[in-house]
Amino acid sequence: MLPAIFVPGDNLATDKTVRFLAALRGASTSRVLNLHRIAADQKDNPQHQEMPFFSSPIINRSFILKHRTRHDESYLFASSHTTATKIIVPLDLSDLRAGGRSLFVDQRGYSDALRAAGNYQEEALQRDLWVLKLLDTVPSLDPFLLREHLRNNQIEVAPCYFAISEGDQERMYRFVKQEMTQLVILTGDDAASGRMVSALLSNQIDEKLEPLRTTLGLSPKDFREGVFSWRGFLYYKWSMGKFWPDVVSVLREINKVQPVGAVSPAQREDLATQRRTIIEMVRDNGNHVNKVLAIYDTSFKDLVEKQTPKTFRDFLMSAPHLFLELGEKLGAISHIVSFWRYRFPKDAPVNIDADELSVIFHDFCSGFGERSHDEGPLIKRPAVIDTTAA
Repeated sequence: MLPAIFVPGDNLATDKTVRFLAALRGASTSRVLNLHRIAADQKDNPQHQEMPFFSSPIINRSFILKHRTRHDESYLFASSHTTATKIIVPLDLSDLRAGGRSLFVDQRGYSDALRAAGNYQEEALQRDLWVLKLLDTVPSLDPFLLREHLRNNQIEVAPCYFAISEGDQERMYRFVKQEMTQLVILTGDDAASGRMVSALLSNQIDEKLEPLRTTLGLSPKDFREGVFSWRGFLYYKWSMGKFWPDVVSVLREINKVQPVGAVSPAQREDLATQRRTIIEMVRDNGNHVNKVLAIYDTSFKDLVEKQTPKTFRDFLMSAPHLFLELGEKLGAISHIVSFWRYRFPKDAPVNIDADELSVIFHDFCSGFGERSHDEGPLIKRPAVIDTTAA
């Protein structure tokens, strides 16, 4: 991602990687919440201003990014941060090539930096600090997860901030209902699955789920946290089936794309290295996602088929941690697909120079963190990720 440039005690400075900020102008992905584009698209929608994402009009036109922190950024934080939530405020709303000012959630001097960047009054500042804290606790910026997480914490924003089609909402509901239908065997009630889906997807953990909480022997707090992560697992499982076919075609395009214009030997070598890294990391992290989802499938199967709640109870207790791990890995893969399809529409001619392609490739690689060369791939490489196929 763009380099962190805020130094506590200094004024906000201009981000150096102007090319990437300009490339983001129309993109929203699981790692990028593009409030700049939403504001432009929704300028005639009164709900956009009546129920804003952020109280500050300035921050409400910014970019929010999930950023993999680097070693040279560790001094910005009082504690260790593998990933951080980054806010980029464009210097010129009409020309993103002018760059932007940036800061991280929870960096040293964070509240004062946000107050200055957003030109805040105190009440609005406290509200937006809370919203940013909520965003910082989720592993990705998928609209489904953001909407539910905010609603769970009594933050209501206009629907236009979440690009979720009615068709996708209905397909997600049907998918969850199909999963929950398996629990009818425990209730003996044919109508139970519909009520359970409604309860599971609502923003309140109410009495409809109380029998399940009692069966699992969880405290209200543990059950509430576990159910939110359970929703996340169901969403990720559904989205894997929805977008994974696009992963293959995007990786093939990444493997073949060639920049226009002059390319130096150093650039050519760097691009080749980044291509290999992207393909290998998507493969390995995709395998890891499937492995984690298999943990959920096994524990849920034990609950339904064996009617032994202990395995699923243990899953729900560990679900918040697994949910964060799953979200980071799947979010990085989803970001690659979404951004690539935005920048290079299918079957459209590719026109990009070596510098911009290098910026994009490095951004893709940064989403995965450091790769362990000792452990190797978690599972053998599946044929579906063979980008050399015609």
